Amino acid sequence: MDAGNQGRGTALAYALGAHVFWGLMPVYLLFLQDVPSLEFVAWRLIFTLPLCLAIIAAFSNFNELRRVLRNRKVMLTLTASSAIIASNWFLYIFSIQHGYVYAASLGYYILPLTMMLLGLVFLNERLTRLQWGAVALATIGVAALATGALTTMWLSLSMAVSFGIYGLLRKTVDAGPLTGLTVEAMILAPLALGVIGWFWRSPEGLAIGQGTGVALALAASGPITAAPMMMFAAAARRLPYTVIGFLQFTSPTIVFVLGLFVFGEELKPAQLACFVMIWAAALLFSWSLFRGADPAPADEITSRGAGH
Repeated sequence: MDAGNQGRGTALAYALGAHVFWGLMPVYLLFLQDVPSLEFVAWRLIFTLPLCLAIIAAFSNFNELRRVLRNRKVMLTLTASSAIIASNWFLYIFSIQHGYVYAASLGYYILPLTMMLLGLVFLNERLTRLQWGAVALATIGVAALATGALTTMWLSLSMAVSFGIYGLLRKTVDAGPLTGLTVEAMILAPLALGVIGWFWRSPEGLAIGQGTGVALALAASGPITAAPMMMFAAAARRLPYTVIGFLQFTSPTIVFVLGLFVFGEELKPAQLACFVMIWAAALLFSWSLFRGADPAPADEITSRGAGH
């Protein structure tokens, strides 16, 4: 296997690993049901930042961090991406904690279509006929699901659009996966400290004081956040955004299964038929990739990932 194929295989593994992390997130959130969504996002940032800085120190990678901090354009982009991802986290956690598991699942079924549209419009990527067929099949399935979830559609669309734009910014910004996440956490840290201070002064106090189990679960939010975010950013810089988009079907499928078997949500026959269409589309798109169809030139993919 040549270096280009090895790099692509590694990027695919990173992308799938990130989606498995995110798909299993509802199980982790079961341990934090009594933690307010906003406070959880704040703790997530507080525990992510020192972990990222420790990894940078371990690999003596402060040169890139200094370069990014001095680049006004990169900092503006990462400021925007940090605000978008914090909003996305809040919406996702809110959905899971309030029992809108299928709304979260639908949001991340809409996300692949959003990401592919962004890739086609802003990155001039292209799809093969077989891949367009898969997109059409998935669109029908998603549209059918959407008609049965109009009351929570604002949640689903907000999650899809916010993460789609976040991924596009992280794909194009001149910052590596770890450095980018570190800077995003640094930007949001003062706000996170303010939120924690507000909850600390509230009558209920901080959720981290509810017991050892909750405290440990909140502390685990650092690595649980950092690992998939870095894997996603690394994959996004090495793969066409249209491919990254279709791989996003992995995490909502896991969330869908959890909603059915763990959270006990009712599944209607029409919903099952729609999900089957989406899965069939995902398999069709995957088959087109294994056949060697590529929506972007190989040299373009390699150049985007160079140095990261």
